[in-house]
Parts: sequence; structure tokens; C-alpha cells
Amino acid sequence: MNKPSAASVTHHRWADIPEESMKGTITRRLITAERMMIAHVYLKKGDEVPRHAHENEQLTYILNGALHFWFGEDGEREIIARAGEVLVIPSNVPHRAVALEDTLDVDVFNPPRQDWLAGTDAYLRK
Repeated sequence: MNKPSAASVTHHRWADIPEESMKGTITRRLITAERMMIAHVYLKKGDEVPRHAHENEQLTYILNGALHFWFGEDGEREIIARAGEVLVIPSNVPHRAVALEDTLDVDVFNPPRQDWLAGTDAYLRK
């Protein structure tokens, strides 16, 4: 395997990345590497992320606002995540969320979400 060089480092500014419009008033910005992805997800109070699951491990870090999550096949576990809190969501755990207030959610995925990159994430589309 070739050793990466300093020239392979990339630098991004969130403000320079276009926002992608999703379901409701949800928007997001993505930065992708070979083996991980980070996203800023912007939700307005009342926006809903429908129940879904994926093979990707997920870290959800709430920078501002609050999200009410339901986890499991029947939504049997509920967690409200607020600014400064992080959730670790293992592979294939069904989950959904509703924004309790305007929220900036930072999601990190390993591996990158191929459905997000390909635009095949119908559950989050209009």
C-alpha cells in the first residue's frame, strides 16, 4: 500500500459546501473521505427523519438544538439528545428522529453512506 503524502490532505470550509435540500426543511452538507463521512444536517423544529437503518456505524453530535430519537424495531428506546451530546448508533439499528427545536446535527459515518452519495436515500427525500 502506498503511503499517503502531505499533498493528499484536503481542506474544507462548511460555508463553501452547497446545502442539499431534503425532506421538509432539512438540509445537509457532506464531506467524504475514503473510509468515513461527516455531515452537517440542519433541521427546523418539527422536521422528521423517518425510521431507517443502515450498515454504517454512526456518531451523532448535536451542536445546537435537540433531537428526539426512537431506536429499535418498534421504537422501544427513546433518547433526547441536546447540544453538546453524542449518540453512538451501531450498524443496522433502526432509528428515527424529530427535531424539538432548530438543530445542527453533525453525523459521522463509517464507511461513507453510499446511498447519500448516490442520491438513493429515498426515506430522506421530498
